[in-house]
Amino acid sequence: MSERSETTAAVIRSGIVAILRAPSADYFSAVAEVLVDSGITAMEVTLTSRGAIEAIAGLRRQLPSSVAIGAGTVLTADDAKAAVGAGAEFLVSPVVDAELVAASEVPFYPGTSTPTEMYAAWRAGAELVKLFPAAGLGPSFLRDVRGPLPQIPVMPTGGIKIEDIADWLFAGAKAVGIGSPLIGDAASGGNMHALAARARHAVSAVAFARS
Repeated sequence: MSERSETTAAVIRSGIVAILRAPSADYFSAVAEVLVDSGITAMEVTLTSRGAIEAIAGLRRQLPSSVAIGAGTVLTADDAKAAVGAGAEFLVSPVVDAELVAASEVPFYPGTSTPTEMYAAWRAGAELVKLFPAAGLGPSFLRDVRGPLPQIPVMPTGGIKIEDIADWLFAGAKAVGIGSPLIGDAASGGNMHALAARARHAVSAVAFARS
């Protein structure tokens, strides 16, 4: 298995990509420790958070190599270069840019919301195709799309609640991206004990769906 495929395999094994987004990345280190201790082993630092690049570099030094660390809201080649240079092992975007996908040094998961976009992203080389915003589409949309396009590995993201995780996996998702319903106020220095409880609940949902 190639290094690129192993990164995506690690994301899929986690089943959850925890999305770290806040005005500042000051608390991301503490949040990441709680997530990993609770069983979540893939996370995405959004570049809209102040200090995101430094946070990616810090998390890569801090966390075990078994934890997949990526960058989110990657929109330009400069974004991608900075994130990969800091240690990001995968990149995520809310949109499809086939040139960025094809040129990426690491797995690139572009955002899509139609079968045409999903197919174009997959043809461009995306190892996972982000379905975004997923909550408004629902698991039934993914189930319907997977009928004619079963070869496209999908990661729903956007508005997914912890109680929805199993339904998405049952519908065929390889993993889900989940932000504020999981992270809550912890990314801004809030309750870490509550974060741990939510993270364990999310991990249990993945285990249930895969059992």
